[in-house]
Amino acid sequence: MTEENKIPDYHLLKNRFRGYYPVIIDVETAGLNCQTDALLELAAITLKMNDQGLLEMDQTYHCHIKPFHNANINPESMKINGIDLDNPLRQAVAVSELDAITGLFQLVRRGQKDADCQRSIIVAHNAAFDQGFIMATAERTGVKRNPFHPFSTMDTASLSGLMFGQTVLVKACQVAKIPFDNKQAHSALYDTERTAELFCYMVNHLKQLGGFPHIVDTK
Repeated sequence: MTEENKIPDYHLLKNRFRGYYPVIIDVETAGLNCQTDALLELAAITLKMNDQGLLEMDQTYHCHIKPFHNANINPESMKINGIDLDNPLRQAVAVSELDAITGLFQLVRRGQKDADCQRSIIVAHNAAFDQGFIMATAERTGVKRNPFHPFSTMDTASLSGLMFGQTVLVKACQVAKIPFDNKQAHSALYDTERTAELFCYMVNHLKQLGGFPHIVDTK
C-alpha cells in the first residue's frame, strides 16, 4: 500500500476532523451584538481520543470577565443569564477581556500542538454566536496568534437536528440521555459541559454504529 493510499489511524484526534482540533465553547454576554455588547463569561473544554478511538473531554477553561470600556449592557440579556455585575464574589474573580482571551488561546494552542493538529475549530451550540464574540474580543484586545479557523465551526444545534431531529440543547441532551438541569442553564461552564457531552456522544455513536469511517458500497 502506497503512502498516499494508507488508511489513517482514526484513533488519533488529528485524523478525525481533517487536522482540526475541536474545542467546545460557550459564552454568556450582555446582548446579541458582539461588537458593542459585553462578553461576561467564557468557558471552553478541549477534547482527546482514548485508546478505543472514542472522543472524551480533556481540559477545562472558565472565567468571568469584566465588561470592556463603554460596553453595552442589555437589561433583557442580564435577566436571561442571571449575572449580577455588582456581586462582590464575581468582582473578586473577574478578569479583563485581554487576560480571558489570552488564557484561552494559550490553552488551545498547547492542546492543538500536543494533538499534532493543524488548526483549532470552535464547537458550540448555535456556534455563529459564540464564534462572533470570540473573534470580536480577539480583535478588540489585539491578541495575536488566534488558533481558531476564522469562519468555519461545528454547530451542535445543526448536528443534533440531523441526528435527533432536535435543535434545542436541552431536548437534544434528553434524547441522548444526558442529564440536564434547567436551573443551571445559561452558566457558560454548565452549558459547555453539556455541549461537550453531547458532541462526544454524537461522534462516538456514529462510530459505534459503523458510520465512521464512511465506506462506500461499490456493488
